[in-house]
Amino acid sequence: MRLPSSIFVSVSLFTAETTAALYLSSTYRSAGDQIWQGLTLLFTLVPSVLVQLTLTFIHRDLSRDRPLVLLLHILQLGPIVRCLEAFCIYGSVGRVEEPYVSITRKKQMPRGGQSEEVERQVGQAEGKLFTHRAAFARTSVIQAFLGSAPQLTLQLYICVLQQGVSIGRGTLMVISLLSIVYGALRCNILAIKIKYDDYEVDVRPMAYLCIFLWRSFEIATRVVVLVLFSSVLQLWVLPVVLLNFLVFFLYPWILFWLSHSPFPENIEKTLTRVGTTIVLCLLTFLYAGINMFCWSAVQVKLSDPDLINKSQNWYRMAVYYMLRFVENASLLLLWYIYKTDFYKFICAPLLVLQLLVAYGIAIFFMLVFYQFCHPCRRLFSSSMTQGLWNCSSLLCLMCNSASPQSRPIGKSVLEPASPGSDKEPAKDRAHDTTSDTTDDMPNETTYDITYDMLNDTIYDTPNEMGNNMHSGINGDISHSVSCNATIL
Repeated sequence: MRLPSSIFVSVSLFTAETTAALYLSSTYRSAGDQIWQGLTLLFTLVPSVLVQLTLTFIHRDLSRDRPLVLLLHILQLGPIVRCLEAFCIYGSVGRVEEPYVSITRKKQMPRGGQSEEVERQVGQAEGKLFTHRAAFARTSVIQAFLGSAPQLTLQLYICVLQQGVSIGRGTLMVISLLSIVYGALRCNILAIKIKYDDYEVDVRPMAYLCIFLWRSFEIATRVVVLVLFSSVLQLWVLPVVLLNFLVFFLYPWILFWLSHSPFPENIEKTLTRVGTTIVLCLLTFLYAGINMFCWSAVQVKLSDPDLINKSQNWYRMAVYYMLRFVENASLLLLWYIYKTDFYKFICAPLLVLQLLVAYGIAIFFMLVFYQFCHPCRRLFSSSMTQGLWNCSSLLCLMCNSASPQSRPIGKSVLEPASPGSDKEPAKDRAHDTTSDTTDDMPNETTYDITYDMLNDTIYDTPNEMGNNMHSGINGDISHSVSCNATIL
């Protein structure tokens, strides 16, 4: 049985960040900065309350007679108590004989095209530790993106305004950044274990390193871009943030509405429809908070019984990173245009270039992770490279489908029909018919491929995708040849 080290790391980051935030808020109070004090406490207490509620909900303490544990959660000491309880369970393993065990069946990673199923006995203690790990994995994500990420953005903004970094503020910023990166890492691991629940997943150290570097560059770049933009255009940062947040908050609900699926009732038996709606809103709220700063590895799908989209959609990921890169570049361009003399000691073009390169490095480590270090890459129906190639092919086809509208009109089209045109040879008429038929093919092919690429389950049939893509490309080539022949 593995040592519950992930629980210890989660509780350590939670305790350190809360302590540093309380100390920094006291310094703001001494300096008379009541606004900064209030916002610092807000980004500390709100995620702390959500963490306590999450731990209580997962362990179902409301339906059990544990008043002392509930009191400790009210006092915001729940994570510490849960951590001590997890280590006590780990220390008692093997000392007391368990009355019964459960048997789990997990598949091993396929080797040579075959996958073996392995049975393993799981005792009560190991089952309790599994519940603790799952609970703290979710609380780490909540703490990271609903507390640490706004906290880091706020403190960095204060540093820019005051042109200095105090010891307390710098300490809190470092802890917050580590908490965000760790939360993003736990989100990635959680997504892998949910999607491949039937398999025994073994995440290697190189995979952890790639995720850590990927998330570090991505989140740090995003926070710096938002702070720079808000320092020169304070009134416009709120619409940008609200637009990002509302898009990702409403996106799962729009997909759920379009799917015409029944309202999910299997979240918790004791919850009413109102309670289930509140839980789903909190879930999409967290999903929007994650996508505000980085790509969410866990894709919410309200029509699924597990509320998670288990398909690997490279198209959605590619679109997200392309749009996010364009957005970051646009915000940096606006900052560069409207920057004041406040930044005269900074080489602005070099800073913009460094931030864009840093975001590119984050994308590079993401590609390395999915291509070489993902523990379940053998189960991918299509590789990362193939998925990105399909996305680029789709964009090319969409661009080429609009090109016939703007192409120059040939001489034969402008000239009126001659009286002798009815006596045209049958060969020429057959050629024109073939050309017209070929002219109509690209638009239909493009429509089919576009519809299929937007489907979440397209990657379950890579062979059909390859055939459709080849037919679309061939149709586009035939279209171009026929257009050239008409012009000439």
